[in-house]
Amino acid sequence: MVNRLRTGIDVLDRKLDGGIPAGSIVALTAQPASQAELFLYELTATRGTLWLSLDRTAESIVASIEQTPANTGDPTVRHISGEAPLDNAGKLVSALPETSNLIVDPLDVLEAQEPPSRFRAFMNDLQNHIVNTGSLAILHCLDGRDVPPLRDTTEHFADVVFQLKTTTTGDEVENRLAVPKFRAGRAPSDVIKLDLVEEVSIDTSRDIA
Repeated sequence: MVNRLRTGIDVLDRKLDGGIPAGSIVALTAQPASQAELFLYELTATRGTLWLSLDRTAESIVASIEQTPANTGDPTVRHISGEAPLDNAGKLVSALPETSNLIVDPLDVLEAQEPPSRFRAFMNDLQNHIVNTGSLAILHCLDGRDVPPLRDTTEHFADVVFQLKTTTTGDEVENRLAVPKFRAGRAPSDVIKLDLVEEVSIDTSRDIA
């Protein structure tokens, strides 16, 4: 039996037969103006988590986690700055302990580094360490106005791809989650309509489609 790691989001774990296989890299693609961070916050409640921030300060992320009404954990948050983010991120990843969560938020900063071969080397090292430790890596990929050209590389490396789409229809905000790629199992064929207000849950106000 493949060891499954819970995401902390019950609806997803049921759809994925208990969770995501240990040793997996997950690419979570979402618009910047969305509630995608709720996925990351709730993931921290499942097991020890190292959160690498390439954008917001560590203090800002910790404050957001403490303020969210959802069930969360107490992650170790590190802000990566400077001129060598790939090297700095790689050093922290190499120290990730057994059966942990790794969150990279957002991955876009690393995808934009030159030359592209350095990003591929980082992803290969990441994949090896996640497999060796039986951990779970969640890469927050902003799907906005300026998507890095190496996004295809990221999604090819990823074992699982979550695509969160947020649209405004009339006076309602709709969130739909698709799982088009699930390398180690059967990907759900349906799109899940979610309610992303205070926590991640199924939107029961309309039919699931």
